[in-house]
Amino acid sequence: MHPAEYAGYAYEDYEGSGNWSAALECPWDEADVDWEASFSLLPVLYMLVFVLGLSGNGLVIFTVWRGAPAKRRAADTYIGNLALADLAFVVTLPLWAAYTALRFHWPFGAALCKLSSYLVLLNMFASCDLDLSGVARGPAEEARWLAGLSLATTALGFALPLLLMTLCYCAIGATVSRHFQRRARQEEAPRRRRLLRIIAALVAVFALCWLPFHALKGLYVLHWAGQLRLPCDWLALILRLHPYATCLAYVNSCLNPFLYAFFDGRFRAQCLQLLGVRPALRGQAGSVSSTLSGQTQKSEVASSGTKV
Repeated sequence: MHPAEYAGYAYEDYEGSGNWSAALECPWDEADVDWEASFSLLPVLYMLVFVLGLSGNGLVIFTVWRGAPAKRRAADTYIGNLALADLAFVVTLPLWAAYTALRFHWPFGAALCKLSSYLVLLNMFASCDLDLSGVARGPAEEARWLAGLSLATTALGFALPLLLMTLCYCAIGATVSRHFQRRARQEEAPRRRRLLRIIAALVAVFALCWLPFHALKGLYVLHWAGQLRLPCDWLALILRLHPYATCLAYVNSCLNPFLYAFFDGRFRAQCLQLLGVRPALRGQAGSVSSTLSGQTQKSEVASSGTKV
């Protein structure tokens, strides 16, 4: 593996099948990239994200699933499943930290490389060992085919989910707003604003964390396929920034627990109780996620009389 294969992308140098990269103004291996600082800094960043993601999502899963199923809100199941997906996403980070610390050398074998790439990129991207040497295509056609595949994964793995996420969250926000308007109670306004804030936060965090990664990847593969000619300095900058953009994408998976704790009062109280910080707040209601399971929320408010 080399830096161009970072985080699950395999842009192989197909020796014996023609030197397609010679047609480029600046092949990746001619870009002047100094990786020395990255070899030390990136493993630290990856392990930091790993620790935060493992502890945060582990706490979410334990908090959600430790209670009685009868008391579990519908939104709790969603939160728990999302945390489980994020946890699977971050458990591969020690492997990528070791890969970077070993100067982009992968010592764990092809099978684990493919498995970790599958988990990291959620089965959207090519594995590290993609081999097209047996395909009856010329080198330039191989490059265009792989570039098209990579750009398609960006559309399917980022642009489309971002669009669907925005539409779905907007629909949820509109439904809840109509619900609060029908109830026409002044004390419901803060809860509505809190829900709209977490909707905006989830979409914004997803977009901000993943946009640099996909933007850099798109520029690189277009250059790699000969569809876009970049100066060597630009290509070197893209290659240098790409691992850090990958690290930023990982951060998305450890931010969700903090968003839940910040916006969801009931979830925050349960986590604090689990950590032994303070006793449970009985009757804690008015959480954002409980809004999504209205019947349970109504019973909680009725039993506690707590205003939100």
